[in-house]
Amino acid sequence: MENLYVYMLAALAFLAVADLVVGVSNDAVNFLNSAIGSKAVSFKTIMIVASIGVAVGALTSSGMMEVARKGIFNPGEFMFDEIMVIFMAVMLTDILLLDFFNTLGMPTSTTVSIVFELLGASVAVALIKIYADSSQSITDLSIYINNSKAIEIILGILLSVVVAFSIGAIIQYASRLLLSFKFQEKPSWYGALFSGVANTSILYFILIKGVKNASFMSADLTTLIASNPIALIGISFVILTLLSYAVIHFFKTNIYTVIIVIGTFALAVAFAGNDLVNFIGVPIAAYNSYEAWSGSGSLPTEYVMTALSEPVQTQPILLLIAGLIMVLTLWFSSKAKAVVKTSVDLSRQDDIKERFEPNFLSRSIVRGTIVLSDSLNTVLPKSFINWSDKQFIKPKIVAKSHDMPAFDLVRAAVNLMVASVLISIATSMKLPLSTTYVTFMVAMGTSLADRAWGSESAVYRVAGVLNVIGGWFFTAFSAFVAAAIMAYILYHGQGYALVGLLVLAVLLLLRSFLAHRKSTKLMKEEDQLEKAESSSTQGVIHESASNIASVIKRGNKIYTSAINGLAVQDLKKLKRNKKQIDKLSSEIDDLRDNIFYFIKNLEEPSLSASNFYINILGYLQDMAQSLEYISKVSHKHVNNNHKKLKFSQIKELKDLDTRMETLFSTTQVAFESRSFEQIGAVLTEKTGVYTLVRDKIQKQVERTRNEESSPKNTTLYFSLLLETKDLLTAMMNLLEEYYNSHDSSVEPATIHTESTTTETEEE
Repeated sequence: MENLYVYMLAALAFLAVADLVVGVSNDAVNFLNSAIGSKAVSFKTIMIVASIGVAVGALTSSGMMEVARKGIFNPGEFMFDEIMVIFMAVMLTDILLLDFFNTLGMPTSTTVSIVFELLGASVAVALIKIYADSSQSITDLSIYINNSKAIEIILGILLSVVVAFSIGAIIQYASRLLLSFKFQEKPSWYGALFSGVANTSILYFILIKGVKNASFMSADLTTLIASNPIALIGISFVILTLLSYAVIHFFKTNIYTVIIVIGTFALAVAFAGNDLVNFIGVPIAAYNSYEAWSGSGSLPTEYVMTALSEPVQTQPILLLIAGLIMVLTLWFSSKAKAVVKTSVDLSRQDDIKERFEPNFLSRSIVRGTIVLSDSLNTVLPKSFINWSDKQFIKPKIVAKSHDMPAFDLVRAAVNLMVASVLISIATSMKLPLSTTYVTFMVAMGTSLADRAWGSESAVYRVAGVLNVIGGWFFTAFSAFVAAAIMAYILYHGQGYALVGLLVLAVLLLLRSFLAHRKSTKLMKEEDQLEKAESSSTQGVIHESASNIASVIKRGNKIYTSAINGLAVQDLKKLKRNKKQIDKLSSEIDDLRDNIFYFIKNLEEPSLSASNFYINILGYLQDMAQSLEYISKVSHKHVNNNHKKLKFSQIKELKDLDTRMETLFSTTQVAFESRSFEQIGAVLTEKTGVYTLVRDKIQKQVERTRNEESSPKNTTLYFSLLLETKDLLTAMMNLLEEYYNSHDSSVEPATIHTESTTTETEEE
């Protein structure tokens, strides 16, 4: 029997390492999004600062481990074997749930997930005990569960969402009114005062939230900090303001960058110090439970776990190892970058391809906000409205680049400052709070106040926020239910259930990892379409050549896959093909969405470039639509189990595919090598290919009159040939546009990619 619990401990150790990896991938958004979004410093510097913060925070987290031991359930009501079942169920559920959200690229709360998993597993085991004891009823559940704590946590979640969003919006609005978007042009004392307030908030946050539990902090110093908060804040503000002024005036340093670096470090410290319990608190509690039971000499079904109520200091070596794993994950996890991207994109100042689709609720919220804004404008003085509008005028962008900051340094600094203050206040009041909820909702509030959610993007951004918030509540519900089911299975299945669930967890994690790596690899391998940034016709011709080559290359694969999949009735291949053409169509749509910025960047004498670029995009879209139709009807035919095409039809389609493949390949080479003169040679084949398609159509007409008996086959075959003809037409029109517009004697002109939006853009 003892061996079973040794195996459980080994399994929990493995799950702790895996949970650290998926947990950090999720929570990296808490402290990375402001620095990455503002591009205040290089990505490498951000990662170094965050890594040091995580390492320091890990060593300060010992006191937080008590949450996993006695925060949710009453350990004295459970036996050792029951406690081990609860802990095992929690860890299995946690790692799978967090990995699921990471794969989606959605930030969720590790605090909420671990709390509701502990609640769900302990409720399941408690109900099993109540059911087995005829003297107890469902009302006795409160004996086992800490009801007041659970209610407090739920209320804390709801409150933090509203408060963080509101305070973030108010502080950002006030900061922008004072500093405007031209904050770099303000007098030095503006920045010094702002820095004094921000850095004092962040310093207080580090002391109260981050290192007060550290073993290296003396009791006298901790007491001094806790008993004199007002004096500490006042002295810190004066010293830091004067120091900031000196840094700005004498060292010519951008003080907003300094704030962001310090804030990133502070939130990294707090994350590791506060949230490490979410990943290793349960395994450490399980190890403590095993130590207490193994020395007692009692049976596991008879040993009452009152030992978990006693405070235990976690060994520093375990915290150090956990911190090292977290730092390594931070550097190498691609899923962490995906989660950060979601938060940054929803905060972005400029327009991007929106990830979330608007819904009824997001549209209603936006309409309501517009009505409220209009009502306020009728009450506020006209002079104030005009002045405030001037403060929100953004610097003109000379060239829109994909490498531009998502938002400026002021907003990034406010994000870090407000999140620090709110978490500090909640901690001092002993209120449960999720760092993910606070940091994300502050970022969304500052985005709204900064007018980043304009009429072009508001419904999409609000929908994104609602999706993330919905995901949080889904986390709580699914964590509770899944952990309860896991606990029930483990309680009755014992060792067999343990092996089965572990194997299932490993397989699901492996499947998720391979799927994510495959999708990432495909994104890297595929020739992504790039937005044009040239300022002349000849410049656009050369710059767009790689896009044309990419579309031709990918179109060739899509066309061939559709014909091959249809020939052998391969439904999986046809389904994959549909996804590929959907992705290509989406990228071409992105290029069309960028036309506004492209035209704004054109030189006055080179406006003909816009006509050329618009025509090219139109032909690319026509090609994509033809390929999409071919892929769609092929998939539909096979998916509906219709009669197979005849051998003669397949042979003719393969002949046509071979001719098309040659045409595609020749065109691809011409564009990749920028040998636009070769396009003339391709155009000479136009008549021959059209004749081939017409011959195939004529043969099918004869077959239909004499021998064809399947209406579905006839419809499909004619559809493929006619759409191939349309594909050829679009392709030849594109080639003619290039052939007629290209002039090798003219040097391609391009715009200078300089921007007045910020002076701190990464070099």
